[in-house]
Amino acid sequence: MTLTPLGDKVVVQRTEAEDTTAGGIVLPDSAKSKPAEGRVLSVGDGRLGKDGTRTPLQVHDGDRVIFSSYAGTEIDVDGQTLLILSESDILAVQI
Repeated sequence: MTLTPLGDKVVVQRTEAEDTTAGGIVLPDSAKSKPAEGRVLSVGDGRLGKDGTRTPLQVHDGDRVIFSSYAGTEIDVDGQTLLILSESDILAVQI
């Protein structure tokens, strides 16, 4: 299934949570925090202005992004957990 977000929405796949700490301690699932970074899978057409023009988004397919921890809505698509966010929830793009 292909998701096409609307307007200024972005579909992101979170990166996997770390299984071990820097010191080598293995973390159980209950202790893992959800990473606030991921890869952009698809983007919407852009924000619709009052004059009817669309402002394109600053992020593109394939970008690695950092976003707010509690941002967006999680959905399951074909066994994958994806996140739909507004562009304003994205804090930075990793280069």
